[in-house]
Amino acid sequence: MKRPSIILFVLALLCLYSTDLLAKDGYKLWLQYEKIENKELAESYLSSIHQITIPNHSATIDVIKNELSIAFKGMLSTSPEFTEKSIKKNNIVIATSESFPWIGEFIGQNQLDSLGQEGFIIKSIQYKNQPITLITGNADAALLYGTFEFLKLLQTQQSIVDLNIVSVPKTKIRVLNHWDNLDRTVERGYAGSSIWNWHLLPDHIDQQYIDYARANASIGINGTVLTNVNANALVLTAAYIQKAAALAKAFESYGIKVYLTARFSAPMEIGQLKTSDPLDEEVQKWWNDKAAEIYSYIPNFGGFLVKADSEGQPGPHNYGRTQAEGANLLAKALKPYGGIVMWRAFVYSENTPDDRAKQAYNEFQPLDGEFEDNVLVQVKNGAIDFQPREPFHPLFGAMPKTPLMMEFQITQEYLGQGTHLVYLSQLYEEVLDTDTYSKGAGSTVAKIIDGSLENHQLSGMAGVSNIGSDRNWTGNHFGQANWYAFGKLAWNPYASSEKIAEDWIAMTFSNDPKFISTTLDIMSKSREAVVNYMTPLGLHHIMGWDHHYGPAPWITDKHRDDWTSTYYHQAGADGIGFDRTSSGSDALSQYSPSIEKQFSNPKTCPEKYLLWFHHLPWAYRMQSGKTLWEEIALHYQAGVDQTTTAIKQWRTLENSIDNERYEHILSFMKIQEKEAKWWRDACLLYFQQFSKLPLPDRVENPAKTLKEYINYKPHFVPGI
Repeated sequence: MKRPSIILFVLALLCLYSTDLLAKDGYKLWLQYEKIENKELAESYLSSIHQITIPNHSATIDVIKNELSIAFKGMLSTSPEFTEKSIKKNNIVIATSESFPWIGEFIGQNQLDSLGQEGFIIKSIQYKNQPITLITGNADAALLYGTFEFLKLLQTQQSIVDLNIVSVPKTKIRVLNHWDNLDRTVERGYAGSSIWNWHLLPDHIDQQYIDYARANASIGINGTVLTNVNANALVLTAAYIQKAAALAKAFESYGIKVYLTARFSAPMEIGQLKTSDPLDEEVQKWWNDKAAEIYSYIPNFGGFLVKADSEGQPGPHNYGRTQAEGANLLAKALKPYGGIVMWRAFVYSENTPDDRAKQAYNEFQPLDGEFEDNVLVQVKNGAIDFQPREPFHPLFGAMPKTPLMMEFQITQEYLGQGTHLVYLSQLYEEVLDTDTYSKGAGSTVAKIIDGSLENHQLSGMAGVSNIGSDRNWTGNHFGQANWYAFGKLAWNPYASSEKIAEDWIAMTFSNDPKFISTTLDIMSKSREAVVNYMTPLGLHHIMGWDHHYGPAPWITDKHRDDWTSTYYHQAGADGIGFDRTSSGSDALSQYSPSIEKQFSNPKTCPEKYLLWFHHLPWAYRMQSGKTLWEEIALHYQAGVDQTTTAIKQWRTLENSIDNERYEHILSFMKIQEKEAKWWRDACLLYFQQFSKLPLPDRVENPAKTLKEYINYKPHFVPGI
């Protein structure tokens, strides 16, 4: 008779246990809100936040209250007391000066005006002789961003006494680009299928959509492009616009706008027109009507992202028109509603008459100043395609009359894909900090992106999403760090990758100093490790055919030269590398004279870009005194060694975090080490055919023959 009660008791325990496990599976991202075990610190926080005053009612204010409730319950085991007017000692006040005019007594109007609609201030003040913490801005979205920043202080166990934080986003448009298809496949995605279930929309809003919006708002992302740049015109039909409208409504209270990818041939495919010529009056009317239709469903619609005249996508070239004429067609349709066009500069000829690295510059630079003022030209960080390391794209600094928007990849298409631990913030920071010299020293890429160099009012940064249906969102737990870092650098392109990583580690895993320092060391060396074991010294685009998985420097004789590996490395008996100096493709002439002069000489060219710009003999002497062949081989070995060291470091943290995430990460690191060796062995065996030189003593001998590596054909590689 007692058995059912015992069974129920055991089931209850299992449920509790399972719930705890789920809390450690990565779903909560950096919003873990773990209990603060340091009693003294917890009590100091509680003494400073007796009550939270938030006037007004709005959906965003409700979001703020909900977030505070979740955070306080998790970190401080308490529920906050909310009030709309009362202000007591040690209150938190979250309000605009419109709600509480007395805020102007502590923050001048000029400073408030400088915040715009998204910037915020967190300030410790004395109001009527009572100490309070003020979180203020000029709009509810600013208050939301300020609230997340305040909660970050608690999560990272910082002091909340004598605060004076002023934070204003440097870029206006901060968006994720989802390469998600309507059938829920994700191009170049390694974390499962798309999170957007178009079949159930608009009637069902999954909780994951809300948590997605929370996560993005917490790092300042204010837009999302829902669909793949290889666009499907179906998304512009009424049924799908209604589905997108349901997502837009769910995201609105988090300050996030929805954008869609526009297929240039849509007037023909879904509009039954005979042409999509941007200068055709019927085509112009079709887009004007389509814009009106979209805004009738989505009043805060952000606009269009467009890939045109690239890799088979239709575009203005089909009609002998320029990229500016194509972009302006859509821009004029959106302008009455405040929408923008993000027009990608990833364009290269269907033929390969010239160095692919030159083609976007050749196409877009002559059009500088011809785009409508609501067009952003979206430029990848490098001129080829999201390689482990590329010099900055020569368009940055070459189009002063046109706002350029940075496009970074968060998903790791060419960086080991889903299993490799690569902290991409260092790649982002490396590019953003680079000086273009376009207006003399100090003309960094970051200043071009944020509009400050040329005083552009429209600015932005896009990140190709690594989010999928995996429970931990990104497949690899450390992929979350790249999503987080992208948001932080989009908000402030001058931020420190190291500080971003420290905060992410503390919020995601632990505030333990040893855990933070060890994990930070692993992350800080991870990007250089992947460059070493994949594409050292400026080598590039030597990945597997089509799927881009694994090494394949032997790829040749395809229907496009610039879709082969041999096109880029040009290895032969005479040496290796792509000559982009005046004696070669002359791509260096697209950069400023000071960069061209420095990089044209292999002795002054940074060695990290050496084989990007130069074809050099195997016996060329490097700065170390070693030959080029020796340095290539030693870099490949160093990359493998770095992955092995990272595993040893991670193993020292076994008892520092939950076992589920620890083991998940460890298993991925082992895969990375295995594949790093694959890269080293396959590439060195291939290049050794031409160098005909022995491997240096410190380099391990390959495990297989070159023929075995060439004949290996991986099946069902994800992300296609």
